[in-house]
Amino acid sequence: MSNAEDHLMVADGLGVSFGSGRNRFAAVKGVSLFLGQGEAIGIVGESGSGKSTLARVLVGLQKPDTGSVTFKGRSVFDGSQPYPGDLRRQVQMVFQDPYTSLNPRLSALGTVAEAWRVHHRCSMADAREEAFRVLESMGVARHDALKKPRQLSGGQRQRVSVARSLSAEPSVLVADEPTSAIDQSAQAQLLNLFNRLLGEGLSIILISHDLAVIRYIARRTYVMREGEFVEGGETEQVFSNPRHEYTRALIASIPGRKRHGAG
Repeated sequence: MSNAEDHLMVADGLGVSFGSGRNRFAAVKGVSLFLGQGEAIGIVGESGSGKSTLARVLVGLQKPDTGSVTFKGRSVFDGSQPYPGDLRRQVQMVFQDPYTSLNPRLSALGTVAEAWRVHHRCSMADAREEAFRVLESMGVARHDALKKPRQLSGGQRQRVSVARSLSAEPSVLVADEPTSAIDQSAQAQLLNLFNRLLGEGLSIILISHDLAVIRYIARRTYVMREGEFVEGGETEQVFSNPRHEYTRALIASIPGRKRHGAG
């Protein structure tokens, strides 16, 4: 393994708890990971395993109780705001449900243009031209860009959500269950888009309960259960020779896959 300073992002010993007293529970327990430039890693686990909480920590929306996150060698949580200074726009998130994460009063174009204007401090006219360009690169036609979220399909809304995140020109995209609210055809289009973005140098952290999605995209996979990573390694090794019984159970549950005896 290479040194930590060679990695784009490093999380070390992350812990997050919620509640107090008897009601206090640990959502994330001692989690560590690393991400390289132009690499995709997968975090897989059932609902309630802590994946979304971990995602919020990685993008700076949730401060951990313990542990640290560094990005390009700098601490994410130094000072009053996460991702200080020029690091702020370099890690972006795509949320699970694009319908609730998009402003219903704005068109797709308006959503992406506003994000571009904020990140690049340009005129709205320039931002609209860039927004058209980004949306077209996401497979959203110009006439669809003028529609509001309720007028778009689930797959189109998710591509608009990705376009909004990419308007910051980030180095890392954290995608939390991005395929769960869209049909199989839209899933395939989104995953092909992610593969293209990886080829252009973007790094992606893909969080999902769907192992087939993770296997298609991720070079390395971490398996999360009850707030902890129970297994991690090269994706093909995790799938072909899982060490933990929980991983074996997840793999056996993939539709169309027969249960193997030893793993």
